[in-house]
Amino acid sequence: MYQTVIIGAGQAGLAMGHYLKQFNQSFIILDKNHEIGDEWRKRYDSLVLFTPRMYSSLPGLPLEGDPHNFPAKDEIAQYLKLYAVAFQLPVQLQTEVTRVWKEHNRFHVQTNDQEYEAENVVIASGPFQTPNIPGFARYLSPHILQLHSSQYKNPADLVEGNVLVVGGGNSGAQIAVELSNERETYLSVSQKMTFFPMKIGNKSIFWWFDKAGIYKAPRDSWIGKKIQAGGDPIFGTELKDALASGAVIQKSRAVDGESTMIRFQDHSALEVQNIIWSTGFTADYSWLEVKGALNDERRPVHQRGVTQIEGLYFLGLPWQYRRGSALLQGVGHDAKYIAEHIQKSGGTL
Repeated sequence: MYQTVIIGAGQAGLAMGHYLKQFNQSFIILDKNHEIGDEWRKRYDSLVLFTPRMYSSLPGLPLEGDPHNFPAKDEIAQYLKLYAVAFQLPVQLQTEVTRVWKEHNRFHVQTNDQEYEAENVVIASGPFQTPNIPGFARYLSPHILQLHSSQYKNPADLVEGNVLVVGGGNSGAQIAVELSNERETYLSVSQKMTFFPMKIGNKSIFWWFDKAGIYKAPRDSWIGKKIQAGGDPIFGTELKDALASGAVIQKSRAVDGESTMIRFQDHSALEVQNIIWSTGFTADYSWLEVKGALNDERRPVHQRGVTQIEGLYFLGLPWQYRRGSALLQGVGHDAKYIAEHIQKSGGTL
């Protein structure tokens, strides 16, 4: 019996553990991976964060290196592993949660290994769970190599021929630029892209965001609402330069396809040999059997991560409270808030 069970040992779960340990809470962190940081290690080889080191660390342990430069994904994976060791956080690996329910004011957490009981559950599994791939993808020719961005590692993964990257987020931008160095590359986007430089002067643009109050703007503030309405920008100018030079050819939104042909919103079509679906993820809470925790669209119902079910919390969601909520440093702010809420709620242990 624990006071709190944390589901997920990524940056959100580890930050949560850091603060619960300060309150001398009895807790455990459950994670299905074989090693802390595996979710980062699995991403494409060339992944570099668009947040600098000074905005890529968790509470209590700064990320070493130039604070205005940008860490690679393996550096973050190793940092998370070091973080768990530095604060002696109780992480149980290779433990997949299969069911969570509440009975007699206690949460029951069933895993592939055993069942846990707790007064509180913090769901810190993050928003990147199930690849979100359009339905028409299943009707395309088996001769097209299709990979989600979470499966893509490097250009050697692809078969001969051109490549269509679908999705204009930062991952899609980085992947498209990388692939354009050696093959005909197209990028399908659904809306106009906005480009921000990684640095202004010698300082990261996030340093300037912080000074201007943008980084910490709450989701319900005027600034927060305006940023959300505008969508996420592309950080860096590499894609902008590649589009200008023709190295990457922009296409409108991919709406349909059959055989080896993809059709776009502007009624054009393209025959493709490779597709990288950089189309994001959907959250999977099929294992969460707590009435009222999710809305009709199966999304968390919460206020700053606190749900209407006593003892149940979410952490690490995009815009959970502010712009930085899903970023490495920003998640610590939300973790502290939830830890204090748990501490004030008290417990019987």
